[in-house]
Amino acid sequence: MKTISDTKVQSLEKKAKAIRQDLINMLVEAGSGHSAGPLGMADIFTTLYFHTLRHDPKKPNDPNRDRLFLSNGHIAPVWYATLAHAGYLPKKEMLTTLRKLGTRLQGHPHKKGLPPIENPAGPLGQGISQAVGYALAAQMDGKKFETYCLMGDGELDEGQCWEAFMFAGNNKLHNLTVIIDRNNIQIDGDTEDVMPLASLRDKFEAFKFHVIDIDGHNMRDISDACNQARAIYEKPVCILAHTIPGKGVGYMEFDYTWHGKPPKPGREQDLALCDLRTLGGALCSEHE
Repeated sequence: MKTISDTKVQSLEKKAKAIRQDLINMLVEAGSGHSAGPLGMADIFTTLYFHTLRHDPKKPNDPNRDRLFLSNGHIAPVWYATLAHAGYLPKKEMLTTLRKLGTRLQGHPHKKGLPPIENPAGPLGQGISQAVGYALAAQMDGKKFETYCLMGDGELDEGQCWEAFMFAGNNKLHNLTVIIDRNNIQIDGDTEDVMPLASLRDKFEAFKFHVIDIDGHNMRDISDACNQARAIYEKPVCILAHTIPGKGVGYMEFDYTWHGKPPKPGREQDLALCDLRTLGGALCSEHE
């Protein structure tokens, strides 16, 4: 298992900050896209690609690589930014072509766009079914790689998700780790107002998952949870990652209206970048 040092944690935090800043510039350039979820998941994507996953950008189709399925495809900008930082595509392409005509970086990821992308993701709920099928096939073939599926909590309103969870638990898919972005928002408001989900721990345990609750912005928590998941051999694992939507940008945090819109060029962009430069400290004075 990959233990994580204080130096590594600091390096990951610095990388996540850079990815968040790129996210803002990508979204402003595109003029459309989702802000809250990608900003909230930057720490998880950073930890996965720069510490946890077995992968190699020089051999993107390595049959022994860990597989990552993104089920809530609308947060794709954070995936693209992370992949650029990891060496899978040029940073210029990442910063200037999101959602543009003919781009590889569509609003929702598609399998033929970039080599690390395992599944097309558009309609919510389908990514987990694809990941479950892949994990089952890997077990049947005696493969040793791990399958990860990242999901949004609002996505759990879809009944297809629970069919997949039931199947995974019943088949003891220990090579499957599901990471839920528990940010408590969805496009129409707070999840507990739209369609209450609590208690997710009780639900997943009833579906025969091992459940781990973490702070989704704590690199050590994320790393430790993934290590624990890899060590469990009797059932699939669900990591409930409690995150802040819009993390690092003061005017976006906890505000569901930023689920599906980008910041505007000018003041909104400048404030977001200023906040991110001081992430972990006081917000920029321009808010006053």
